[in-house]
Amino acid sequence: MSMAGSTDTALMAALAALPHNPRVVASGNFATPMVVLDLLDKVVPTYRLHMLNAQRGIPDREGVQHETVFVGPGMRFSGSLSYIPTRLSLLPRLFGTRLPPDVALIHTSLPHRGTVSLGTEVNVLPAAIEQVRRRGGLVLAQMNAAMPYTYGDAVLPLDMVDHAIEVDVPLASPAQPVLDDASRVIGERVAARVPDGAVIQTGIGAVPAATLGELSHRRGLSVWTEMFSDGVLSLHRSGALDPAKPVTTSFVFGSPELYAWIDNNDRIRLTRTETTNDPAIIRNNAQMVSVNTALQVDLFGQANASRIGRAIYSGFGGQTDFVVGALHAPDGQALVALRSWHPKADRSTIVPLVDEPVTSFQMTAVVTEQGVAEVSGHDQRTQATQLIEHAAHPSVREELVEEARALHLL
Repeated sequence: MSMAGSTDTALMAALAALPHNPRVVASGNFATPMVVLDLLDKVVPTYRLHMLNAQRGIPDREGVQHETVFVGPGMRFSGSLSYIPTRLSLLPRLFGTRLPPDVALIHTSLPHRGTVSLGTEVNVLPAAIEQVRRRGGLVLAQMNAAMPYTYGDAVLPLDMVDHAIEVDVPLASPAQPVLDDASRVIGERVAARVPDGAVIQTGIGAVPAATLGELSHRRGLSVWTEMFSDGVLSLHRSGALDPAKPVTTSFVFGSPELYAWIDNNDRIRLTRTETTNDPAIIRNNAQMVSVNTALQVDLFGQANASRIGRAIYSGFGGQTDFVVGALHAPDGQALVALRSWHPKADRSTIVPLVDEPVTSFQMTAVVTEQGVAEVSGHDQRTQATQLIEHAAHPSVREELVEEARALHLL
């Protein structure tokens, strides 16, 4: 491995020797290695940039094709976007078949005892790195003094890295969610279904934050999730987490305080996506409670969490993986939590029939600020009635009843 400045001859030669239109897999979310990504963008005229939940500020010019299985704000309105519908747990397999990577751009800690750590973002990166090494490609690291050193699959031998650029730049953090009355009520309803000793999976946003905030008095909880933010740190501080069990995740983003907590904390295990998101592994967690959200839920118990009209908004992500895994777990629950009324679109989120492709379906229950609609194990008429009476906004219930009759659900 060579440590390089931005004009290092060996690094520039390696970039120039890449095949035409290489596929570049880069750390996504809030771990984007912008220094090395900008360098590659200056040297390589055309390439495919594959990132998960890409944030704003990534290269977006003629010659750069955006590619992802989960669309973030940096790619959401890209004219070059190539969206690949797939469960996140299956993306590592695609790197070995249909989506072979030529370059891996990673954001790591500084070296420690012959290793670096992928820090806040493990996800699909180990699979991408392995495939790049098998293909004789290029692994380029942005080694950051501010990146936490985390354990599990985050630890990477230095000899897996071809070239590195050392930086000292603060990590990005998402804005703290604003908890309105609806999110607080939804959080209370979800938390009421979480028993002591449960295993939690949730995401980021107002409803997850409200839910985790309501769990501070629980005991013996553990975390098996695709990602977590500051709410898990709050659970740790309140004593709600079982100290004997690791906190398992695939990536992390949150406040600088959260990053400081996970640094050199061997209780936090960052695990590759093939493990965290495998439904067959998730199902081994007794009392698994999976909490996800959606843009719409229809009267057949189908959730759209991916598309707004014809436009792809995000993707499957881990929702399909965790819904299936939780439903198969002993005493498991797969909950979909959302507001009954979409404030920006100014319309009901409970609809007769989703027009867009379905992300998940037949969850345990749907939770809104209106109540809890039980779905799993009920016949379709009962499902529809539950969703209308306990999840839908009162202003649309009469209309939904008429639509349900037309669909032969009532």
